[in-house]
Amino acid sequence: MSDPDRTPPAVAVVGAESPGNVGTIARSMKNFGFSELLLVDPPELDLDGEAYGFAGHAREDVLPNAEELDFRTLTEKYHTIGCTAVTGEDDRRHVRFPFSTPAELADRLPRVAGPTALVFGRERIGLTNEELAGIDELCSIPASPDYPVLNLGQAATVVLYELRGLALEGSQLPDVERARAPPELVDRLYGSWEELLAEIEHPPEKREKTMRMLRRIYGRAELTEREVTTVLGLLRRAVERPDRG
Repeated sequence: MSDPDRTPPAVAVVGAESPGNVGTIARSMKNFGFSELLLVDPPELDLDGEAYGFAGHAREDVLPNAEELDFRTLTEKYHTIGCTAVTGEDDRRHVRFPFSTPAELADRLPRVAGPTALVFGRERIGLTNEELAGIDELCSIPASPDYPVLNLGQAATVVLYELRGLALEGSQLPDVERARAPPELVDRLYGSWEELLAEIEHPPEKREKTMRMLRRIYGRAELTEREVTTVLGLLRRAVERPDRG
């Protein structure tokens, strides 16, 4: 049985052009037990239009209870998992690499707590590089390299199916619970890294890329509060070493 105290991941849809796709995603959420729908720059969702027409029973709760917010608020409030079809082949493309498959997320996410959001982008272009740079980690659906791009509704349905164990009763969860460090503590960790990079005179033009790499590393690591506190102490000692300067 799923943990009654756990909140399944929210589903965020960024810049959808078609109300029908929003309705389709809401329906898939209802199918697999998800309820929190977040909309960034959504189209108009007319009660008599495609969104409600495509939503099925989700028109009764998921869709009308959707929350509209901006992208910055989304990334500040949630641990974000950006879903993208176009990935990097190696670590030379830090914005789109590394990534997890939905099945890998299904194995890992039950071990963490806290607000998490699955983020899906636009019909034609998906999430932009700028948006992906602000995301904590990436997810991509394995598909044929000849044509890896799924439409928005299909992609959301596949991911939510794979993660249904986080939302539906009867799923098997690990015995060991693990709480992720609160976002404000992780932000302090990033701030300490930025301070250390400045202290060691890391080239300014490389700092943004380095910080993005660190965010991706920590985003996948599911840091506990104790782990973050320990790393903060090490970074503070590194910055305050008497032989520096």
